[in-house]
Amino acid sequence: MVSMMPSNLGYSLREAGSHIHRNWSTCLGAVVTIFLSLFVIGVFALGSSLVSNLVGSVEDRVMIQAFLADSADQGAVDAYRAKAEGWDEVESVTYKSKDEALQEYRETMSNRNAEDAVAALDGQNPVPASLVIKTKEPRQVEEVANRIVADEEFKAISDDAEHVESSVKYGKETVDRLFSVTSYMRIAAAVLIVLLIFVAFVFINNTIRLAISARRREIAIMKLVGASNSFIRGPFVAEGAIEAILGAVLAIVALHVGWAYLQPQLASSLQFLSFELSMSVVLRVYISLLVAGVAIGLFGSAIAMRRYLKV
Repeated sequence: MVSMMPSNLGYSLREAGSHIHRNWSTCLGAVVTIFLSLFVIGVFALGSSLVSNLVGSVEDRVMIQAFLADSADQGAVDAYRAKAEGWDEVESVTYKSKDEALQEYRETMSNRNAEDAVAALDGQNPVPASLVIKTKEPRQVEEVANRIVADEEFKAISDDAEHVESSVKYGKETVDRLFSVTSYMRIAAAVLIVLLIFVAFVFINNTIRLAISARRREIAIMKLVGASNSFIRGPFVAEGAIEAILGAVLAIVALHVGWAYLQPQLASSLQFLSFELSMSVVLRVYISLLVAGVAIGLFGSAIAMRRYLKV
């Protein structure tokens, strides 16, 4: 087991500090390598969280519109609304009247001569009332839509009883394409971060290995005088941990400053998208970077020393 003995901790830290002071240029190279590696991972981790938020906000806009006949009894509509609200998959059901639907058409089509089109109707309102259904999970929308189409109670109040499926709209093709794209984006982001962590470990491990290789004579002498492996390993592992912590802290500071500068700029340039990340998500990324840095420093040092402890 790779560890530092409690009685060796003070000695390990003193020796690590002394070596960092004497060989600051070598240690600086390790710190910079760790900093750059973790910074790149942090950028992609924050970017992945941001993309996930954007994808989630787009998915949350997926809703079902169940159009109602003008002649539908309001009591039957209210009863069906209450029924649909009781389904496990449904989060909310909102009734949209004909007047509300026409006003929404005006606002949505404001740049497409909507007022001229409405004026041409000569006071008539051809837009049907509807039930707007939001599911708890966006991917449940097709299942709920199919249930509505097959429901005889809805058929009785639907806008087109002969072709009930035409009265239930949720943009099936667009939704299927959206879910397919968002799934690939999430998988790609996860795979990319894993690859970056692996590449970072390789680079950092090689940097630590070179630093330890330069002190192989010192290790050999300590072995010859009877020092135990844990006693020899302690200062090197402590040094790797210190370098990793410094690199991780620099990466976190750089990410925090960079995000604080870029986020308002992105938000003002692309106002139709949300670039907000909750503090819990940001803190989770920072803590993960710190833990990953320390883990890489500890295990990188321990693994790099294995060949020099086999005498």
